[in-house]
Amino acid sequence: MEKELSFEEAMQKLEKIADELEKDNLDLDTSVKKFEEGMKLSQKCNQMLKEAEKKITILIDGEEKDFTLETGE
Repeated sequence: MEKELSFEEAMQKLEKIADELEKDNLDLDTSVKKFEEGMKLSQKCNQMLKEAEKKITILIDGEEKDFTLETGE
């Protein structure tokens, strides 16, 4: 079972794949596989960012409600 990658690990792998694809010394089949892997990593990173954004929004909204309650008294 493969461990869950952190955002930073996924980004490092994505950068490595981009570097490999830019070198232009891969055969077509390998290039397509690397591109597919890169797309999956990109989607994973985007999902992680969306989840982090949701958490931050919830925290900010909670802080604003607390602030409103405190000043309303």
